[in-house]
Amino acid sequence: MFAGTATALITPFDREGEIDEEALRRLVSFQEENGIDTLVPCGSTGESATMSHEEHLRVISIVVDQAKRAKVLAGAGSNSTREAVMLSKSAIDMGADGVLSISPYYVKPTQEGIYRHYKEINDKIDAPIIVYNIPGRTGSNVSVETMMKLAQLPNIAGVKEASGNLNQIQRIITQRPKGFEVLSGDDGLTLPLISLGGDGVVSVTSNCCPGLMSEMVSSARSDDLTLARQLHSKLLPLFGSLFVESNPIPIKYVMSKLGFGSCVPRLPLTPLSDHGRSVIDPILKSLGMMPE
Repeated sequence: MFAGTATALITPFDREGEIDEEALRRLVSFQEENGIDTLVPCGSTGESATMSHEEHLRVISIVVDQAKRAKVLAGAGSNSTREAVMLSKSAIDMGADGVLSISPYYVKPTQEGIYRHYKEINDKIDAPIIVYNIPGRTGSNVSVETMMKLAQLPNIAGVKEASGNLNQIQRIITQRPKGFEVLSGDDGLTLPLISLGGDGVVSVTSNCCPGLMSEMVSSARSDDLTLARQLHSKLLPLFGSLFVESNPIPIKYVMSKLGFGSCVPRLPLTPLSDHGRSVIDPILKSLGMMPE
């Protein structure tokens, strides 16, 4: 369902730190006009951790309402299974096509706990669930064995893999059942992952470069690896620079340059530092993205 290019949307805020609905709606349209297949509101890039439940669900509802072509994969994870179920139910009721559910963070559950967490969500909603494995943020890894066990559940439709472990990712691709999608959670590893048989990406970079990311992924998936490598090389400096400080600090700075909300994230995240700007600005200029 979610193969291709998905954008992990920022949540634009105004100067007072409130949700900028007008900018969010323009962002959705900008993504669709540039070929993005799936919109992912309220993930890590969307600052879901700093939003209230009311704000979280409002952002999802705005994206669902504004989207005319792209699918909506709503961020609905939590380290509390009950909360994850609640957010997942609400997102599907609002019209989302599926949910992206991060593995429980901070609490460091066992592999059995991870399995039972996702099974509970699987049993409570009738919609596709994409597991989000990002050990660097959660403190625990979803093992290949657990992933394959999850893949047998009827609503577990795939994984966003951000472990950075290509050996693990390749094992998942090799062992997965038919229809189980493997999506990159690292922009810089998207081309290698697709080359191994993966299905696409949930991208931070596509917030600002949706056309280039869509073209790179489409080229890779259609085996036009010459073009895919050219686009990958063009975007590679940006991939790295967008993580010069914690995501989404850098991408919010870039998107503010493009007119999508304020560059100020919510505390405890802080605005991009002078050093961060010195890294990113020359790259934006080289890509023709810096206003004169």
